[in-house]
Amino acid sequence: MRTLETNERQKVAMDRLTDVVAGIYDQLDRGDIPEMKLALRSKKNIVFDNTHNVWKYGDLKTCRTAKTVQGAQTMLRTAYTADFINEMIRDGHSSTLREMYYISEGWHNAKFHTQDEGNLLAEDLEVISGCMREDFKLRPEESGAHIYGNVDFQTMTKKGLKKINCMDDVAETGFAVPYNVDDGNFGIKSVQDTKFVMAIETGGMYARLIENGFPEKFNCVLVHLSGQPARSTRRIIKKLNEEMGLPITVFTDGDPWSFRIYGSVAYGAIKTAHISEYLATPTAQFIGITPSDILNYDLPTDKLSDKDIGALNAELSDPRFADEFWVNEIQAMLSMGKKSEQQALAKYGLDYVTNTYLPEKLTNMGIL
Repeated sequence: MRTLETNERQKVAMDRLTDVVAGIYDQLDRGDIPEMKLALRSKKNIVFDNTHNVWKYGDLKTCRTAKTVQGAQTMLRTAYTADFINEMIRDGHSSTLREMYYISEGWHNAKFHTQDEGNLLAEDLEVISGCMREDFKLRPEESGAHIYGNVDFQTMTKKGLKKINCMDDVAETGFAVPYNVDDGNFGIKSVQDTKFVMAIETGGMYARLIENGFPEKFNCVLVHLSGQPARSTRRIIKKLNEEMGLPITVFTDGDPWSFRIYGSVAYGAIKTAHISEYLATPTAQFIGITPSDILNYDLPTDKLSDKDIGALNAELSDPRFADEFWVNEIQAMLSMGKKSEQQALAKYGLDYVTNTYLPEKLTNMGIL
């Protein structure tokens, strides 16, 4: 059974989406050209929120209007999408964003031409309504994220809530992170003797640390981010930090795209800045490969591509990477023209990452 709190959130979502569509119809009824105003979703509209210590959207607005054919289609899609979401909630269903894309094939002129159109509209509705996509019963495709360590979760199953230990009750891949980890569907019961959390970019390194017994030796919970982390993954990391008081570290490759993976965990991503206070963990510390590591550990490297260079330069103008540490590391990477992977540590053997590299960095950071 769903809890009352979960149902209340979904009812609020239905009511607010209905208000959005009613606003469009009211404008039409008055003879006005419908428009919707929402926060401008770009890095020039990212400001620091001192209350939550995260980066959020500022006061700059953009206006969606039906003055053009494309704008009128957006309004029509908004109405169809809101109706689809409300119908799902009433019927107790959920849908992936991909399924919604194909369902829109029956919406005639309102159908999405690409997957991105549906994704962006779902995000727009979050911004306008102040609700979260999870309350809309919209979920992404499987993220592939897993958790391994001595921590007890209570999670919703077909037979109701069940307690699962993420070391004793799971396969070697760990506990699969569900798409909704909010109250009523998921809870953290105990962290046992866990001292910290390490979020890891690649599956290969996640498996290496499990095989080498790193979680048991250092009382650590591992979170496989599976690349750019899904919202539920970032949400569970934040819960482990705020609710259980566990320090968060992020272990990634040494390249601009991996820096952004860390940024989404710690600072919040630009596309989800409207809910950064729910997803970002500002105290998360970067433990990934840096240009300094490349030099200090004499790691194998690859040459930066033109896209890499462009991404690094973009990060230099991104307010989320404006502190001294990131400016110095990004400039150093541009200067050396090199990048490196987590797996480059295998140059010194399969145990080097768990016996030398990570213990040294964690000790220097004050985690161990």
